[in-house]
Amino acid sequence: MPSTRSRSLALATVTAVSLTALAACGTSSDSSDGGPGGTVKLDVNGQPPKTQAFERKLFDKHVRQFEKANPDIDIVPHEGFMDPKTFNAKLAGGKLEDVFYVYFTDTRGLIAKKQAADITDQIKDMPHRDDVQDALMKVFQDERGRQYGLPTANYSMGLLYNRTLFEKAGLDPDKPPRTWADVRAAARKIAKLGDNTVGYADFSKNNQGGWHFTAELYSRGGRLATEHDGKWKAAFNSAAGRATLQDLHDMRWKDDAMGSKQLLQAEDVQRMMGSGKLGMYLSAADNITVIAKQFGGKYRDFGLAPVPDAKSTLIGGEGYMINPKASPEKIEAGIKWLQWKYLSPDLVERNIRDHLTADLPIGLPMPPTPDIWKGEVRDRVEKAKRKHANVPVGNYQPFMDAAPRVPGVLEPPEAQQVYAVLDGAMQAVLTKEDADIDALLDAAEKKVDQIYGAS
Repeated sequence: MPSTRSRSLALATVTAVSLTALAACGTSSDSSDGGPGGTVKLDVNGQPPKTQAFERKLFDKHVRQFEKANPDIDIVPHEGFMDPKTFNAKLAGGKLEDVFYVYFTDTRGLIAKKQAADITDQIKDMPHRDDVQDALMKVFQDERGRQYGLPTANYSMGLLYNRTLFEKAGLDPDKPPRTWADVRAAARKIAKLGDNTVGYADFSKNNQGGWHFTAELYSRGGRLATEHDGKWKAAFNSAAGRATLQDLHDMRWKDDAMGSKQLLQAEDVQRMMGSGKLGMYLSAADNITVIAKQFGGKYRDFGLAPVPDAKSTLIGGEGYMINPKASPEKIEAGIKWLQWKYLSPDLVERNIRDHLTADLPIGLPMPPTPDIWKGEVRDRVEKAKRKHANVPVGNYQPFMDAAPRVPGVLEPPEAQQVYAVLDGAMQAVLTKEDADIDALLDAAEKKVDQIYGAS
């Protein structure tokens, strides 16, 4: 669903691209392949629009710096990221850039249809290749472990909570809930503060309900769908699925901890959190900036913890792949650009200084210090973040400390269609006290299996 990039901070639902059986895309006809002593002209997308003035200025600055350091490569930037309305047409028409942006959820289909270049051999000696988290690299690999792209940022879900309300309710803000039972107990105490204060809130419309059901299901160790012999089937009609809906039903009706206003989506919940009337909800780190900038919240008031139970967490993210018809010179140039622009801890530290100059937050587990690293590089990036932080890093330390230990699980295939089905189950348990959870799961399972059967 959300990306860690600033353009999607509002957690708007991203419509997944349907990858049809298209012919392999071609490279731009006016691009030079380069050669001995020549210049490689490299078309890349990912340039922010002019409406994002800071991000655009920083991107263009990086292009100039890269070209100065690599005079044999001419970067031709193009606006745009993943646009579901035009992506398939660009693939079919051979208009896709040499280096193109993708969501994690789209890599599998592109690899299967041979719509991305195999870069395995070319990245063997790439700087910091072995410092990127293995799980993120695997998102861009096929079943043989061949590499078809590189991750550049990711998000994972956590428990966002209001530290001020925790203190008022007699809870320790430095010891956030670790289990769903803890969440329920804390939500009851917060709701008892009165004055329309809500202990826990959840999404239930515009596909966001199904998305949050998935995140909560994953946290309990459940899975939304499983694959066998290339075929997918619903897997959420399980003990973990029932527990997910039962806890929400009980917090809503038995505990009166979720308030009477339901059918909420991201903006509603962010507004509640910004006004100081909400104790907790599941969220990625980027929500903190939205709440602070758009809804009047204060960075000091919020904490971020791992998802309750923490058996696994929903992850998403972004990266780049290379046109399958790109020449060896273009592939080499593309990898050099991606490593320099996105996978260099040196650049991360420079980005921190640029963000400080622009009075943008430093210290959240998101760009300009994306949590994609492991080992010594991760320690180095975290040290730089703490050194220059202008938000309370300690508030989010429980999330960061747990991140390397909590397994990440991607969104399922046909995610948006599946989420739309599960919206209904989420809405039912939050608006109907007599909701039949088993019947809701049975009905949703049949619909989701029909979706997978037709795909």
